[in-house]
Parts: sequence; C-alpha cells; structure tokens
Amino acid sequence: MKVTAEHNERIAKMIFASVYPHYVSKVEKKGRTKEELYEVIEWLTGFDKVKLQELIDEKVTFETFFQRADLNPNAHLIKGVICGYRIEEIDNTLTRQARYLDKLVDELAKGRKMEKILREDKTISK
Repeated sequence: MKVTAEHNERIAKMIFASVYPHYVSKVEKKGRTKEELYEVIEWLTGFDKVKLQELIDEKVTFETFFQRADLNPNAHLIKGVICGYRIEEIDNTLTRQARYLDKLVDELAKGRKMEKILREDKTISK
C-alpha cells in the first residue's frame, strides 16, 4: 500500500496515550508482560518507564513523542510488513518510526524472542 499525506498527518496528530493501552492489551493477551513492552519501547525510543508515563500523562502526539525520542541506531534493522505497509518503503520519517513501534509490539505479541526483537547480534563484538 502507498502511504498518503493524509495518512502521515493522521499518524502525526494521533495521541500516543490513546494507542498505548492497545499495545498493552495486545501483548498481555498473548502472554507477554507490560515490563517486556517497556523494554521494547525503551530500546526504540530511549524513554524509561518514568519518562514514558510523563508523555502519556502529557497526552503528546506521535509527532511530539518521536521528536523527543532518542531513536535506537539499529532501528533501521526493523523491516517487514505492518498494517499493510512495508516499513522500509515508507518515505515519511515519522510514519516509519510509528510503524517501527507497531512492528516491535507485534513481534512481542507473536512470541518472538527478546534478543531478536531488539535486533541484538551476538556475533558482532563491540
């Protein structure tokens, strides 16, 4: 599917706090924990639990959420299809970042191992 300007604008203006409970219920329904969800969100954005709660309480938009995020340098390794869109083909940075988060939540809910979700490569020494 092709991402439209209207689609990008809708994502930008969406309130993160309105979507977050859906992330929680999706992962918990599949036997994963809120703690694991926190870990995934922190890996992608750099937001710890306290900061994440502040953003939820502030009712920030996805645009503000990702403007304040310190995106993980390995986020570009998140690939595949989510919500009918191939992530690596999304031109709009904000929409792509929102889909990164959707993809990580989806992988968590599907039972993928945490080291795979967090794109950890044990063969590369640091």
